[in-house]
Amino acid sequence: MADTQSVKPATADTRAALARIEALYAGLTPQGTGALREAYADDAYFRDPFNEVRGAAAIERIFSHMFEQLDAPRFVILDRSVDGDTAWLTWDLEYRLKKQQPVRRIHGASQLRFDADGRVCHHRDYWDAAGELYESLPLLGGVLRLVRRRLRAG
Repeated sequence: MADTQSVKPATADTRAALARIEALYAGLTPQGTGALREAYADDAYFRDPFNEVRGAAAIERIFSHMFEQLDAPRFVILDRSVDGDTAWLTWDLEYRLKKQQPVRRIHGASQLRFDADGRVCHHRDYWDAAGELYESLPLLGGVLRLVRRRLRAG
């Protein structure tokens, strides 16, 4: 028998908050990272494979840094799910390491929890740093692909 108490109905407020975050990330630019401070609670928690920070200002710095390191990064939202005050997004981050290089892609998912004001208070990103990012780097990628082939069964 399923535990129906663990499933929280999605609210219109959560759906609206998620729509605002989706629009923010889909249109994020180097000049627009300041909008993250308004979308996140002052003490929001953020974690991805490289960062673990608390606070809207620290979260803004992560995305500002992304624009400094990558050429033309762009989030493409693929799917969404809402359960109570929690939402999941699946996405692709398209980017170039340098101008004129081919577009690369990181596929990931974000778990977002919203506070009573509709701001993100918890953001956890899940993506495979080794397979999605490191293997695309010239020297390190070759080594990682070799190790992966040796570890495969069969």
